[in-house]
Amino acid sequence: MITVNIHVYGIVQGVGFRPFTSLAAAKHGIHGTVANKGSYVEIIAQGSREAIDGFISEFRSNPPDRAVILGLDELETEAPVFDSFEIIESEKEYGDIFISPDIATCDKCKAELFDKNNRRYLHPFINCTQCGPRLTILDSMPYDRERTSMKVFPMCENCMGEYYSPMTRRFDAQPVCCNDCGPELYIIGENTKGSAAITKTRRLIMSGGIAAVKGIGGFHLCCDAKNTEAVERLRKLKHRPMKPFAVMMRDMETVNRECIVAPGQEKYLTGWQKPIMLLEKSAEQSLSGRIAPDNLTVGVMLPYAPVQMLLFDYPDGIEMTDCLVMTSGNARGAPICRDDESAVKEIGSFCDLILSHNRNILIRADDSVVDWLCGKPYMIRRSRGFAPLPFMLKGDKTVQAVGIGGELKNSFCAARNGMLYPSPYIGDMADIRTVKALGESLERMLDMLECEPSVIVADKHPLYNTLSFAEEYAKKHSLPLVKLQHHYAHILSCMAENNYDGRVIGVSFDGTGYGDDGTVWGGELLISDWQGYERAGSITPFKQVGGDLSAKEGWRIAVQLLRQRFENAGEICEQLDLCDSKTFKLQSVMADKGLNTVASTSMGRVFDAVSAILGIRSASTFEGEASTALMYHAEMFERRKKEPAFSLSCSCTEEEDMLRLDTSSLAAETARRYLEGADRAELAFCFHKAVMELIAEACIRLRQQYGISTAALSGGVFQNRLLTRMTKEQLEANGFKVLLHSLVPPNDGGIALGQAAYAVKHRE
Repeated sequence: MITVNIHVYGIVQGVGFRPFTSLAAAKHGIHGTVANKGSYVEIIAQGSREAIDGFISEFRSNPPDRAVILGLDELETEAPVFDSFEIIESEKEYGDIFISPDIATCDKCKAELFDKNNRRYLHPFINCTQCGPRLTILDSMPYDRERTSMKVFPMCENCMGEYYSPMTRRFDAQPVCCNDCGPELYIIGENTKGSAAITKTRRLIMSGGIAAVKGIGGFHLCCDAKNTEAVERLRKLKHRPMKPFAVMMRDMETVNRECIVAPGQEKYLTGWQKPIMLLEKSAEQSLSGRIAPDNLTVGVMLPYAPVQMLLFDYPDGIEMTDCLVMTSGNARGAPICRDDESAVKEIGSFCDLILSHNRNILIRADDSVVDWLCGKPYMIRRSRGFAPLPFMLKGDKTVQAVGIGGELKNSFCAARNGMLYPSPYIGDMADIRTVKALGESLERMLDMLECEPSVIVADKHPLYNTLSFAEEYAKKHSLPLVKLQHHYAHILSCMAENNYDGRVIGVSFDGTGYGDDGTVWGGELLISDWQGYERAGSITPFKQVGGDLSAKEGWRIAVQLLRQRFENAGEICEQLDLCDSKTFKLQSVMADKGLNTVASTSMGRVFDAVSAILGIRSASTFEGEASTALMYHAEMFERRKKEPAFSLSCSCTEEEDMLRLDTSSLAAETARRYLEGADRAELAFCFHKAVMELIAEACIRLRQQYGISTAALSGGVFQNRLLTRMTKEQLEANGFKVLLHSLVPPNDGGIALGQAAYAVKHRE
């Protein structure tokens, strides 16, 4: 007989790992103990060498469904003789920490939920060791009930029996509860609870009403997705005229009826993350046309919490829709509501009732949003189901740091022991409520991760609230603050996700970032590595007139781009319905005198301008609306499966030792072709193709100059799946290795990873 000390690293807390270990020990006749150590699971295994080898093989070949094992060490040791195998008290110990994201309800719990003979029949908080809330109810590590928001719900005798019995699915399941001892549903402001609250909510929805529903990570606003009147009312109440709503569909049968599901997408839709996934609309779709107006896709998710399943199916005789709008429950610009007080104050006027419960949400987790690119998920918003799963990075493991993230789509990232932990999505920092949410989430995450940062990294834009927050935080904690250029952080984020160490040609295209010269950057070619970057090129600079309005009104950008290339630009702007002669003169005077005007190389604004030139969107009611609509028109042409009748001419030029991508000429050529009667969708496609060709030409020329054959594509413009796919294919055809994002957003939601990675990898 020998004794072996085994350490298992990875997502091994909150996923039933200790019960699994106990059962595996019984199977192989192993005596000893298992305990959470905060940073890993420690197993003392006693038995024959053959039995221990078989025991360890269970971890490698058949771990629990939700576990992610990143490492396993074993060492023979001396120990007293054990006469059984026990799960012992958890202990805190310094080391790598892995926190499980929230896990969607498993199939076994779903079956029990609707089994009349099961004691958890219709229980809105059913869970087991393989499913249920994790991060959102966690107060501190290690993951045990007394350190979660379930600690205020004492287990009944039956639940306690399951919790302590290795023969049950709820052995050591921290959120375990039932109808007799768990949290309770209720409607805020009235004495309607439990089953009556669910029935009232279902009846309201089917009568055309709007409900707010508290889930795992926050509140949703919910209505019948097939009822155009209800959907339109929600749009008006939420001041959201065009931005698509996410739809929760009852099951895959409904999804396959309403959408076209590409190979690989069903696995993600039905997996334990259950994100919102962008799916192509079916020609036979029965959803209201106001769900995702003028879009080829719709954001779809399946129910991931028991209360959502009960909204679709409940034995109360109400005939229920199989498609529900499930959009984030928040006021515009504010973070998702997570408690009754904020729900009543901030979204109470948006709905007819609020269905809540008394299990506290400790950390917000909005729904993750995923597109699909080249047969893989392509993250748009990383949150529930994914955060805070870490990325492993080669580098100095002694550095602990925090990347504060971007001003838009904010999430932060903590670095500890070579692990980078992106937070759940928080929101846009223009709203003071979101800044407060950032502070609350940051403190809780750092505490759970036992992270004591030695440096703070933030965006260098002097007017960003994220920089103000970082400055205050650094001052309060006496920490150094690094101000990192925005587009460089984008490229580092892409390099970190791909764990890439060499130099890259970074193509960083987005809407806005503060440049080193004080101008607006956003169409940048950066020769980058972990030590720094060289700005090797950009798109042709133009005058961005109108301040914040110019970021929303693409026609303003179009006017300036056309002024650069046409002497009769005023006439052309009138012919394109961009503006009248009086407005054109005003825009010209402002640009010429530098009034409310800044030099810009923003590729995102160029996409907005071309959308305006083609009469698709002259302005945006939400970020990315105009450029996304331009992409949809291009995709519609691509589906015709024919070659375009023409190409848009454009080229790279050299100017002051920099490459310039002549996007101004490209916009002018697009306008000329459109006025000559060219098809709008064909022009949209040709514009995308021309931008791709400009990128490829620039990368080829920079390869000749710098000897670099790896390109990294990042920034919000590369959320455009058509441009990204075309560019990747073209670069690869020319011998480049192309680094893309997948599980980190290319938009500003991903730059915190680059900021934190810089702190770990950069050497003075």
